[in-house]
Amino acid sequence: MTTKPQGLWFHVLDILFNIVVIVALVGGIRTFLVSPFQVEGSSMYDTLEDREYIIINKLAFYLGYPERGDIVVFHPPVDHTKYYVKRIIGEPGDEVTIEGGDVFVKRKGEAEAHKLIEPYLTEKNADHTFKHPPASGDTSKIVYDVPEGQYFVLGDNRQGSQDSRSFFDAEGNPIPFVDRSDIKGRVWFVALPIAKVHALEAPTYGF
Repeated sequence: MTTKPQGLWFHVLDILFNIVVIVALVGGIRTFLVSPFQVEGSSMYDTLEDREYIIINKLAFYLGYPERGDIVVFHPPVDHTKYYVKRIIGEPGDEVTIEGGDVFVKRKGEAEAHKLIEPYLTEKNADHTFKHPPASGDTSKIVYDVPEGQYFVLGDNRQGSQDSRSFFDAEGNPIPFVDRSDIKGRVWFVALPIAKVHALEAPTYGF
C-alpha cells in the first residue's frame, strides 16, 4: 500500500498549526501558571537584588489566597501600568501598627497585637521601619486597618522602599492597601543569575 505524497500547502498549514499550539501553550502558562519578571531597584534588598530574574507562581492565588510573609508581584494602587514586588505584612481584617521602628500585627478577632519578628531584614533595617517617607526616622505611631479583600505590603529594605506607607493619590490622600485582584502571583524562586538560583519560602511568624 502506498501513501499519497502531501502537498506544499499541507506542510505549511501543519507548521502554522504547530506554531499556534505552541504560542497558545506558552500564553496559557504565562497567564495562569508561571511568569518571569525582572527585579528593578533595591526595595527588597537583600532578599531580592536589582536586575535579578524571578519566577512567579500565578496558580497559587487561583487556588488559594495570599498570606502574610508571601513575596508578591502586584499592581500598586497608584499606577496600574506598573508592577511592584513586596512582602505581604497585613492580611484582610488585620490591624497593622508601625511604632518605635517596629511592626505590630493584631489579627482579626484577636485582642492583642503581636510584634512581627522579621529574620529576613538586614541589620540596617531591623527595628527601623519608619513612617513615610521610609528614611524619615519618624518612629511615632501609625495604625493601618486593612479592609476585607485588601493587603498591606512592605519592602524588606524598609528605609528604601516605596510601599504601603508611600502610596498616595493625586490629592495626597493615602491609599495604602493593595486589592487582591491586583496581586498577580507569589515569587517562587530566583532564576538568574545562575549563581543565585534559589527558592523563596514564606517565614513562620509564630502567631
